[in-house]
Amino acid sequence: MTSMKPILLVYATRQGHARAVAEHIGRALEARGYTAQLADARDCDASLDLEAFGAAILTASVHLGKHEKEMVKFVRAARPTLERIPAAFLSVSLTEANAEMTHNPPEKRSESARMAAEMMDAFFEETGWHPARAQPVAGALLYSRYNVLVRWMMRRIARSEGGDVDTSRDHVYTDWEALDRFVEAFVRE
Repeated sequence: MTSMKPILLVYATRQGHARAVAEHIGRALEARGYTAQLADARDCDASLDLEAFGAAILTASVHLGKHEKEMVKFVRAARPTLERIPAAFLSVSLTEANAEMTHNPPEKRSESARMAAEMMDAFFEETGWHPARAQPVAGALLYSRYNVLVRWMMRRIARSEGGDVDTSRDHVYTDWEALDRFVEAFVRE
């Protein structure tokens, strides 16, 4: 990437893990000499000058099979600019975590990878945006941030899926080194 304009990192999150992913991307970009600006999709409006950025990486979490509505709204509004600059999309989900868990049987991992890809395809269909680079990212079980009902429900789901059921702590499945490789590939384009 030749532009030295800042790189915009927009995230949409419920419990905060997509923001943590975007922050990691920002640190990785800055370590390579780029300037990154973090923005919450909820706060992005017409006052954000997208032309001031040389590239964009968008990160959104998935809940109940859908990406955050704030990201859908942002992409719909920003699509003309996103189509003119280098841009990528990261989809953060527990479905992708299931796809990456080596203790899961191969057919379970394959099914989870297919589902993660389908959720990304649905997002692209809904927004009309088709970035050159898109990648699923394993999410996190953030038990400490869930209310009692959600914690109970997520523990039941985790048990049925072979996930972590210790609700006394959070469980992060994100492969941070894979994100560093993603950044390296993105800036080389």
